[in-house]
Amino acid sequence: MSKTIFQKIADGELPAQIVYQDEHVVAFRDINPQAPTHVLIVPRKPIRNLASVTPEDAPLLGHLMVKAAEVARQLGLAESGWRMVFNSGPNAGEAVPHLHGHILGGRKMGWPPG
Repeated sequence: MSKTIFQKIADGELPAQIVYQDEHVVAFRDINPQAPTHVLIVPRKPIRNLASVTPEDAPLLGHLMVKAAEVARQLGLAESGWRMVFNSGPNAGEAVPHLHGHILGGRKMGWPPG
């Protein structure tokens, strides 16, 4: 299977505005932001989407969530609030087949989101 654009960013093969990275995850600004602050956080391990996770992925997903909260605080979103979105599958709007969370903030969000 060929690398996705997110895998190439995580591997340093493509440029991105990285706001956080460690050995397990990379967070970078979305090139098509849907809010004043829109950052994607992806695991370095290629996982297609949430529907594809396995029990062995639990520690990685926990780490990703902890780091998403840390990134949101770093970006100044903690006080006003922020949203974390995962799309899984074409009907949900999944555009890149690599698990990724959208950290969205900087404006009031509506509900329901879709």
